Amino acid sequence: MTVSTDYLAFVLDQLAGLGGVTSRRMFGGVGLYCDELFFGLIDNDVLFFKADDSNRADYEREGMKRFCPFPEQPQYEMGYYEVPANALDDPEELTVWARKALVVAMTAKPRRPRPKRAQKRARRRTSPRKK
Repeated sequence: MTVSTDYLAFVLDQLAGLGGVTSRRMFGGVGLYCDELFFGLIDNDVLFFKADDSNRADYEREGMKRFCPFPEQPQYEMGYYEVPANALDDPEELTVWARKALVVAMTAKPRRPRPKRAQKRARRRTSPRKK
């Protein structure tokens, strides 16, 4: 799970037409944000965009694979698809794909924070017991 500096610079340059795209290193990969919305990621020098029912068919039509952080465990596939090479090579086309991913990010349900009681219980389970 590595991302080369050159590949990251290339992707950010290709996404310049979107405006305001930033990146953050995370778990060996890179998260892509636009106006603080997480819409894509890079892992092993492969670009993935967020997908749902509104744009999933675009990726499937191109034969693109879903992101899976643990390839040997496909049950962990996530809602991100590899971006087709022809889109990656064309900044205007890539911007179209990225805008669709941004719509998905905007409409995604926010994750509910864990209830405080559950957090306390989880902490108790992981902290050493007092005698």
